[in-house]
Amino acid sequence: MDTADLRVFEAVARLGGMGRAAEELHTVQSNVTARIRHLEEQLGTPLFHRHARGVAPTPAGLRLLPYAQQMALLVTEARRATLDDGTPRGPLVVGALETTTALRLADALSGFVAAHPAVDLTIRTGTTCELLDQVLGQRVEGAFVCGPIMHPELDCEPCFTEELCVFTASTIRSLDELTARADLRIVVLKRGCSYRQRLEELLARRGIPAPRVLEFGTPEAVLACVAAGMGVTLLPRGMAGTGPHRRDIALHALEPRDALVETVFVRRRDSHGSSALAAFLAATRPAQIGDRQPVAAE
Repeated sequence: MDTADLRVFEAVARLGGMGRAAEELHTVQSNVTARIRHLEEQLGTPLFHRHARGVAPTPAGLRLLPYAQQMALLVTEARRATLDDGTPRGPLVVGALETTTALRLADALSGFVAAHPAVDLTIRTGTTCELLDQVLGQRVEGAFVCGPIMHPELDCEPCFTEELCVFTASTIRSLDELTARADLRIVVLKRGCSYRQRLEELLARRGIPAPRVLEFGTPEAVLACVAAGMGVTLLPRGMAGTGPHRRDIALHALEPRDALVETVFVRRRDSHGSSALAAFLAATRPAQIGDRQPVAAE
């Protein structure tokens, strides 16, 4: 076996077809087929079942796949480490919650881009669950997620402390009013969002175990619906001042045990921390852009 054969095998297994793998690898299908056949001959076992829609890994192929994925990651990591001479440059892909991007990173990004023009920065937003999966799969170098995070393969660095509030329409005067509403809806981001989970737990403790759900793709859409009286949500306090509907929204403070949440930066323990990533984290640490917002009473 060599790394080139394993790379082809991983692409075929992931994409489910020889032709699709050939397109991604910028080669011809006959080359992909020949490499897979050669790998199967070396191992003495079929690695794929052929069917009308493409291919699927055999049990032996499924056992080989994690090793092929690990080899691909190691090759990428080795190349990155070899070319990194200490000067921030090249591609840098970082994950972040949408709220963190809006509240904590926006001011720092312009300074970072100006100071390091040779870095090609990409910020990928998502939920905590999505971002953790991307970090573990090394599709991003690291990500800002909602803590606490305890995972044997990840290092975590505390970054920011956010105060969470319940957001309602301005006509709602207190959280106690919510328990009297038979038609209560929560307006939230998709599953995997830690704020959504916290809101569901908070309402359950107040006797509302299964509110109806309105799910949207962006915090801006969530805030617009809350302002229109369509439901309630849970977000960092700072989000109240980021949209055109802030006068139509009421914020309800929570006890510190429910309100305070730490945003952490996570990355794989076995990954090479690039010079570009080190410069990015230096630019976005709380000492540079501010840390905690005060907890206010309802």
